[in-house]
Amino acid sequence: MEIFQFLLNHRIQAGWLKWRKASGVLCDKKVPLKLKGKFYWTVVRPAILYGTVCWTVKSQHENQVSVVEMRMLHWMSGKTRHDRIRNDTIRESGGSTYSRKVGRK
Repeated sequence: MEIFQFLLNHRIQAGWLKWRKASGVLCDKKVPLKLKGKFYWTVVRPAILYGTVCWTVKSQHENQVSVVEMRMLHWMSGKTRHDRIRNDTIRESGGSTYSRKVGRK
């Protein structure tokens, strides 16, 4: 396994760890979605992207981060893939402006 893949997997695991710690807030239906999005951006996303600024990133790595983010945003919004809502719509409602560039808005 290449070193960047190992580091990326570690960062993704750290993001899920933060997610599990904050799941009481992020999965609560009484909390507004906009507030959940802000909380996600200040707690979970930095845990995933910590240290990625100095990496040489492949499109495969960008895709992995995008998939993880979409899974988290789907959980936050309470929507499933069965609801057939476009990812762009969920990103906008969750406050995410992911632009296919890791670490950039």
